[in-house]
Amino acid sequence: MSDSALVLRAALAERVPGYALPRAFHVEQAIFAREVTTIWRTSWLFAGLSASVAKPGEFFTFEMAEDSVIVVRTASGGLEALHNVCRHRGMRICQRAAGEASRWVCPYHQWTYALDGALERCGAMEEPLERSGLGLRKAHVAEAGGLIFVCLDEPSGPFDEAARALRSALVPAGLERAKVAHEIDYQVAANWKLVWHNNRECWHCHSGHPQYVLANFDAAPATAQWRELAQSRASEHERAMGDAGGAADEHAAPGLYAFPAPDRWWSANRTPLAPGFVTESIDGEAVAPLMGRYAEHDVGTLRIRAVPNFWCHASADHAVLTQLAPRSPHETAIRVRWLVDRDAVEGVDYELERLLPFWQLTSEQDWDLCERNHAGVRSPAFVPGPYAPSREYNVAAFDDWYVRRMFAANERA
Repeated sequence: MSDSALVLRAALAERVPGYALPRAFHVEQAIFAREVTTIWRTSWLFAGLSASVAKPGEFFTFEMAEDSVIVVRTASGGLEALHNVCRHRGMRICQRAAGEASRWVCPYHQWTYALDGALERCGAMEEPLERSGLGLRKAHVAEAGGLIFVCLDEPSGPFDEAARALRSALVPAGLERAKVAHEIDYQVAANWKLVWHNNRECWHCHSGHPQYVLANFDAAPATAQWRELAQSRASEHERAMGDAGGAADEHAAPGLYAFPAPDRWWSANRTPLAPGFVTESIDGEAVAPLMGRYAEHDVGTLRIRAVPNFWCHASADHAVLTQLAPRSPHETAIRVRWLVDRDAVEGVDYELERLLPFWQLTSEQDWDLCERNHAGVRSPAFVPGPYAPSREYNVAAFDDWYVRRMFAANERA
């Protein structure tokens, strides 16, 4: 048994269901390396937007740990995800984050590849080569409702069921004809699992998110009065949606939607906003033109989640997408994107000063909490405490999902 497998087995033996994960899961390099191999490289990861590669030749690169992948629209209109590694001596082929290309040329020795990764020329090689086996290596790639997902290794499961659910839920949102109005990259000094723990409970919201709790029922007490109000708002939204409704589950109760499940790495649901809020903005007022098939603003928010690296809140007039990538046991790269309809004009149809603050404040408040949480967990004095079943059910569910994946990896080691 390898050293990393021994470290993982010891951490698993220390873990108590219903309690926070032991310290080793957040600080041990051996466990982090196993996570990258067995969870991140075999999961379907949100990579970017279909709208970013709408035309042949348009591409973007997706980075995760030591992997770099080029996602490109080919001449035939299909998508390819190409490992950004020359088949000659391993040089990174593409140095740009996004753009347009007609082919890929290695900057080292000028090996040249077609858009789809096929080797076209191999410089001044003396001997003729069998080029068919020397194309750029391919990752798995799939589209669903304007979102692009990649899997860097052999997938741990098929994408078909997720694709059907996500496409159906995203029908009214119009993400396939959206554009990025703004994006911010963060380097968060916290383990990626602690970032998910923060996302999966709103016990901290009243003290940590004074703006967010005004708009959302996530932290509301599950009293009959609040439940009735939430259900009433959900009914209003259902009527307003009409033919624009997707198949996302309605979540009319206070508190967070239950996610993840043992066999479900994605979810989609529509959640009502508090009275007076027609979108997730500071004052609750619309901040951009309607997107997709929406006929009015007051339709709640569509929430999409996909472990291990993505969540999205999509109101009728804008969507905010959050994407994670692990850097080390102690750092997570996070990109937050704000989307609006592609025809919306900044300064005319929307202002960044009104579009950004709600989720910029909420996100940065969370990153601060995650960093302080991670600093405490790094201490040798940390001893895992019990989860509150009524408040942290999703944190416990995330840990169960995570341990199941890691335990399977350990059994194979």
